Amino acid sequence: MKLARYACSALATALFSLATTCALAAPDEIQVYTEEMNDPGEFGLELHVNYAIKGAKEASYAGEKPGHHMLQMTPEFSYGVTKTWEAGLYLPLALDPDGNLYNNGLRLRMKYIAPREEGARFFWGLNTELGYSSKRTSESYWGMELRPIIGYRDDNWLLSFNPILNLDLSNNVSRAPQFEPGLKVTHKVSEGVHAGFEYYGEYGPLHQVLPADQRIHALYAVMDVEKKDFDINFGIGHGSSENPDKWVAKAIIAFPFK
Repeated sequence: MKLARYACSALATALFSLATTCALAAPDEIQVYTEEMNDPGEFGLELHVNYAIKGAKEASYAGEKPGHHMLQMTPEFSYGVTKTWEAGLYLPLALDPDGNLYNNGLRLRMKYIAPREEGARFFWGLNTELGYSSKRTSESYWGMELRPIIGYRDDNWLLSFNPILNLDLSNNVSRAPQFEPGLKVTHKVSEGVHAGFEYYGEYGPLHQVLPADQRIHALYAVMDVEKKDFDINFGIGHGSSENPDKWVAKAIIAFPFK
């Protein structure tokens, strides 16, 4: 118990220090989706905060803003439509090392989780996103994401797999679906606290997956803290040799409200 509280406190302090002493990282949303949903008629707010401790320093295309020492802050507003459907809105923002604040686009989403019997441990569903991004973060202004959600949860374990397909919709880029899987595994370490890891990969076009030595990977050590009025997810991630973002800190703070 004491060790879990100490680890949580230390990680929170580290993330806060990084965010306040420097100023982004990788995607604006670093998250593996689970079965968690707002109740019908319930509004929710999540704040996604990502910081590239050691990120890309060179642009990979004309107009891109490299992620090294950039802070991303993305409010996500959500609403429970029914017991199985939830709607959401993302407003990605970024603060560069010079103190310039950018609006990096807007995305809408719809999330479906299949009905389950009470006490069921397995879950599945689908999240769909559609939106536009600024040239600073994507070569394609318009994009779509299809995110299947497959998982298991009991009193001690959570496992969730998201075999994501990302589709660029603009005319100036390839529209081939990109396979980008995500995996989350955590275990209960004390009441209201789970710890484990999250994995994110970029495997290239679905019809022609990249060779193993060319795929991009990132592995995060994470901790989830659940309180009565809010939930917090903390993580520190390390990228593979092919990943330009070597070290990334992330936090997701959820504020449900009615």
